[in-house]
Amino acid sequence: MKTIAVVGRTNVGKSTLFNRLARKKLAIVHDKPGVTRDRKEATGYLYDLTFRLIDTAGLEETTDLAAAMWRQTEMAIDEADIVLMVVDARAEMTRLDERLARDLRKVHKPVFLIANKCEGNQQRQNLGEFYRLGLGEPLPVSAEHGLGMAEIYQELIPLFKKEEDSGESETEDGIKEETSEEKDRPLKLAIVGRPNVGKSTLINKLLGKERLLTGPQAGVTRDAITIPWEWRGHSILLTDTAGLRKRGKVDDTLEKISAADTNNAIDFAEVVILVLDANVPMEKQDLLIASKVLDEGRCLLIALNKWDSIANQKAVLNEIKEKMVTSLQQVKGIPVHTISARNGYGLDRLMSDVFKMYGLWNKRVPTHKLNTFLQEMVEAHPTPVASNGRRIPMKYMTQVSIRPPTFVIFSSNPDQLPESYLRYLSNGLRDRYGLVGVPIRIHMRKRENPYADKVKRKK
Repeated sequence: MKTIAVVGRTNVGKSTLFNRLARKKLAIVHDKPGVTRDRKEATGYLYDLTFRLIDTAGLEETTDLAAAMWRQTEMAIDEADIVLMVVDARAEMTRLDERLARDLRKVHKPVFLIANKCEGNQQRQNLGEFYRLGLGEPLPVSAEHGLGMAEIYQELIPLFKKEEDSGESETEDGIKEETSEEKDRPLKLAIVGRPNVGKSTLINKLLGKERLLTGPQAGVTRDAITIPWEWRGHSILLTDTAGLRKRGKVDDTLEKISAADTNNAIDFAEVVILVLDANVPMEKQDLLIASKVLDEGRCLLIALNKWDSIANQKAVLNEIKEKMVTSLQQVKGIPVHTISARNGYGLDRLMSDVFKMYGLWNKRVPTHKLNTFLQEMVEAHPTPVASNGRRIPMKYMTQVSIRPPTFVIFSSNPDQLPESYLRYLSNGLRDRYGLVGVPIRIHMRKRENPYADKVKRKK
């Protein structure tokens, strides 16, 4: 599959074009320049063409962060088979456009100049100066409105046709990839936490390369970035996310969008690692994030980062565990791992536990065992007495789904069973079947009287 990189200076519409080609709103789009900082990847589509698509950070005036962003863009250009350089047709050509074009003329691969924001004739008439970039004729498009996609397609199709003629079979490769995915579907793993706790540093260490931007300032990551990865033969979709601050402190529109992107990443994840800074562990915001993950029914692991900088390690660990017992009562036994993302300490144990928890999250218990369990639990602690003076009957129990393990108990009077008794059953399930640390859902259902219709007919 060919790879296409979208490059350009800030605020020219690269992410809008990326979303248009990906057919999804994957990249954050905002009027503020420099929103995109890390490379973001997706499968792109243009009519009958399918390709790997990379969105990149915009070129800015030189700063420490801008230099790191540009290195990420250079990596994307190196990986790409085709480069789309995007310019703003509404604005005059800048020195940064010229610098980028100069660098792109040196690469030995096809480069196409995309003149974005061409909604009208006025913008098209201003394209003449962009010929000076030396990248050929500018292709007028409007990524926001989907105009000019046919022109891009006409430029790309000969390159894809050439690949087909060379004997490479994209279709066969695609089928093999899909078959392999069905057999070994990637685990969706999201890394979340407050700003500046080391999430991106952790992912870079796991990947073994500087794939994501890092820095001492908070809020470097803005998009949720998903990266395919393999750990000991296991396929993983690893997602880095923007840091989540308290809602009351978030008044910037861009930060609100980034927070929404992080929450979406949690919703679509299967396992979530909540990264804490060991120097300021388990604040209220950490507990809110953890509760959000558990309420969504996802597996949760705690990674206590920067552990190598802690002097009284035993006291810090005890403090965290006490807070979890009192504040995260809905799930007992959530794994806590002490790590150092910078030097790699504890990462193998952390990843091993990720797959252990994933296995528990997918665990299924046979119905006959559940009914034996239910009978024993009721005998040990009978159900409360209902308003009619009789104990609430528990007819039978079955597991209706996994991810997370979800159970249904049928009763003729389920509405009066208190939450405390459901917690008693939930804790019993954890102890009996080893479902420690994963969310469990128990629903009560009313069992209809099979003779009710006959009674009505007689009346």
